[in-house]
Amino acid sequence: MVGPFIADDRRGVRIAVVGDGGTGKTTLIDAMASESFPDSVPPVIPPTRFPHNLYPDSVPLTVIDTPSSLANQGTLIEELKRADAVVLTYACDEAVSFERVSTYWLPELRKLEVKAPVIVVGCKLDLRNENQLVSLESLTTPIMQQFTEIVTCIECSAATLYQVPEVFYFAQKAVLHPVDPLFDYKRHALTDLCVRALRRIFVLCDHDMDGALNDEELNEFQVRCFNAPLQPSEIAKVKTIVQQKVPEGVNSIGLTFPGFVFVHNMFLKKGRTETLWSVLRKFGYDNDLKLRDDFLPVPSKQASDQSVELTSEAVEFLNGIFRLFDMDKDRALRPAEVDKLFDTAPKSPWNDAPYKDAAEKTDMGYISLNGFLSQWALMTLLDPTRSLANLIYIGYNGNPAAALHITRRRSIDRKKQTTIRNVFQCYVFGSKHSGKSALLYSLLGRYASSQI
Repeated sequence: MVGPFIADDRRGVRIAVVGDGGTGKTTLIDAMASESFPDSVPPVIPPTRFPHNLYPDSVPLTVIDTPSSLANQGTLIEELKRADAVVLTYACDEAVSFERVSTYWLPELRKLEVKAPVIVVGCKLDLRNENQLVSLESLTTPIMQQFTEIVTCIECSAATLYQVPEVFYFAQKAVLHPVDPLFDYKRHALTDLCVRALRRIFVLCDHDMDGALNDEELNEFQVRCFNAPLQPSEIAKVKTIVQQKVPEGVNSIGLTFPGFVFVHNMFLKKGRTETLWSVLRKFGYDNDLKLRDDFLPVPSKQASDQSVELTSEAVEFLNGIFRLFDMDKDRALRPAEVDKLFDTAPKSPWNDAPYKDAAEKTDMGYISLNGFLSQWALMTLLDPTRSLANLIYIGYNGNPAAALHITRRRSIDRKKQTTIRNVFQCYVFGSKHSGKSALLYSLLGRYASSQI
């Protein structure tokens, strides 16, 4: 499954090139700009801007050369703070400069709280002593394990232009298609947020809800994400690879969720972060693996005495979702059933105040249908954006703009002496120990003493 890159919405990427003096920072930038090896370069060159069509993502690139002298430390720090990515250079013909990458530069970046991804670049590859050949992997693996902010290590030569464009391609890629939200380096596995996002995508693509993507559903997914269908032989090849590595990833119907996750994990391990991000962004995710604002058309209130409520369409959807996740058909959702409901969301919104324990529950402590709907009504009233996002996370596939609506102004309701509101916000005032909590808990069928 391959396709074109889909970058996040950026007007440009700013890259700061740092490192010890004499490691080739300025020459690297000049060679990239002129496509030739410069005879001489000044200590520092002005910011260099590259056109948007330089790389497939079509995002302009600004490369900042930085001074190495202590006298210009303030300028260096300022540029590091502004950078989207950092290219950290060392000289391949000077072992000391490589040692300084881990003993000085990387600790210094952490000290300055630089959050940008780092690309470690060995310059002057053509000058390295052939008798001291060491593989890049063996050289850099220890520091990559120690400093997880490093996303790529690469060697290049400005003299021969070897891998010079690749340096800035990897720097741009680290910004537009970041690894950190997708991969947990400690567990060497996809992050929980990434797995949850993929589960939602899988469920949306599994139209017949049989727990597997058949060939037709796989093709629809491929076309939606990459605008190109898969040939039957390609689908068969994917399933064969998955079955060899993850036997439970394929069944008689097609690709199961474990197989779906394996395919995307495989792309990630091959360094093809842009492929996984293409999928995620097509389904509305931003770089924090939450739905983008353009996927959440929340109606805005025109007056302070208006509120936001669920539409009948959204309530009907929630009734169906309740029945679907009420596995044991006891007309209530157990904690495990609620957890499963929000498996396709970044997390359950009901684990935090003010939603935790705010709903009507059964004698067993399970959420009833009334409690379930009132929980959603409360979230829609207090935080309509969060409510709409979670509706979409759990499978609402209708027009998002049709899920919420603005109520009529209270002043108009008073004039007409009628209202069509379903949710009323009331405040309970009183002195301490006057029974405020007891009154509210009694409405939920609970004893106040057990809650206070």
